[in-house]
Amino acid sequence: MPSMPEMISTPWIVWGMALFLLKHLVADFLLQTGGIAIGKQRRQGWLAPLALHAALHGALTGLIFSIFAPSLAWIGLVDFIVHSAIDRAKAVTQSRLGFDTSHTGFWWLLGTDQTLHHLTHLGFATVLAISQTL
Repeated sequence: MPSMPEMISTPWIVWGMALFLLKHLVADFLLQTGGIAIGKQRRQGWLAPLALHAALHGALTGLIFSIFAPSLAWIGLVDFIVHSAIDRAKAVTQSRLGFDTSHTGFWWLLGTDQTLHHLTHLGFATVLAISQTL
């Protein structure tokens, strides 16, 4: 298993996190329509809205890597897969447990969902920082 260098660039970690958090704001909130947000939660007919939503995340992640570490642009595909899995798991769990905004569990799921996305971004920022160190 490859190991992380003992030292990586602090500015690249900070800037990488800032970029990926901004990417998340844009893709998860500013560009996500009500139709996509509701559609990806449905029991049936969820695939297209979820794929569109996750593709936007993947495309923006790919764009960030294309600019700063072009050989790693394929990580946009990783983001597509990971984002899809996290969002679908949240939707299925929410549906099975019958949570809506009046249930504490809804907010726990939302917080878990967002935390998993941000941990993914921390991983991406770390890869970006390592790529700039090598």
